[in-house]
Amino acid sequence: MTDPSRYRIAPGTSVRLADYATKESDGKDKDTLKDEFKALRKRLAEMQERLFSENKRSLLLVLQAMDGAGKDSTIRSLFSRVGPQGLRVAAFKKPTEIELSHDFLWRVHQQAPAQGETVVFNRSHYEDVFVVKVHDWVSDETIARRYDHIRQFEELLSDAGTRIVKVLLHVSNDYQLSRMQRRLDRPDKNWKFDPNDLKERKLWDDYMRAFETAIERTSTESAPWYVVPAENRPYRDVVVGQLLLDAYESLDPQYPEPTFDPQTITVDDA
Repeated sequence: MTDPSRYRIAPGTSVRLADYATKESDGKDKDTLKDEFKALRKRLAEMQERLFSENKRSLLLVLQAMDGAGKDSTIRSLFSRVGPQGLRVAAFKKPTEIELSHDFLWRVHQQAPAQGETVVFNRSHYEDVFVVKVHDWVSDETIARRYDHIRQFEELLSDAGTRIVKVLLHVSNDYQLSRMQRRLDRPDKNWKFDPNDLKERKLWDDYMRAFETAIERTSTESAPWYVVPAENRPYRDVVVGQLLLDAYESLDPQYPEPTFDPQTITVDDA
């Protein structure tokens, strides 16, 4: 079994992403990783159903990454065998005019998981300390306050019974370039290409610094960050899958007891 704890960023840790691997295999070949993930995915489906049926606690997976790092494919891999009840994906794109008229967490809090739900944030509230910092859309003082607000927001969710797993899918600049080229080369992927992404690529180093600072400021005991090497996709899926399974098992959700005695009921033919 793969141990994802080595990718955890302990509170107070200084982070330099260039020192973190972007591709690993833990010495396992592709077939071994696929077999491990197959077993993981079966267990994830069971635990998600238990959480939903218990209807007391919830789980939030936050996925952040540079464009092309595989957020969408990670979600598909992890949850393709999970029943749709109690599962929801929330994607955070450019804020609308209405959203901009509220505080930056307003639209995010509305998407937080309810009791029994597993929710995936495909991008998240962290866009408001990554993108806005890189583009200097708000002051450094505002960004610093937002780190505080984020910690408090996540503590609130945790206190309300939500287990939070935050993952940065870590890839290299060269890897992102290859994924963008793939989107241009394959007609079925053209729809995913945005010419503006090329402008953002030029800000790669600025984004890395923004990621590093945000991770340092917001990795806490109740909502830790994990920097997961994402270029080997089978390994990425195993690591993130194990993180989720560990979170589910720490909650230990139980199927509710029936309100009747099953032994006293006979199902007759109609």
